[in-house]
Amino acid sequence: MSTLYKICLVLSIVGCLNWGLVGLFDFNLVELLFGEGSLLTRIVYTLVAISGLTLIGLLPKHLD
Repeated sequence: MSTLYKICLVLSIVGCLNWGLVGLFDFNLVELLFGEGSLLTRIVYTLVAISGLTLIGLLPKHLD
């Protein structure tokens, strides 16, 4: 697995954990850390989205 996919995987896991916290406890960790609607919050959300889209490329590959 390339370094790019590893970084994308970590960012996607962060996004999954954050959405799990939002769904279960109505607690948004990203907004708590960086502020609601701040530029850093938007950057984190954008990076998580790009990471998820990048990981689509793993679907046709054989995963060991």
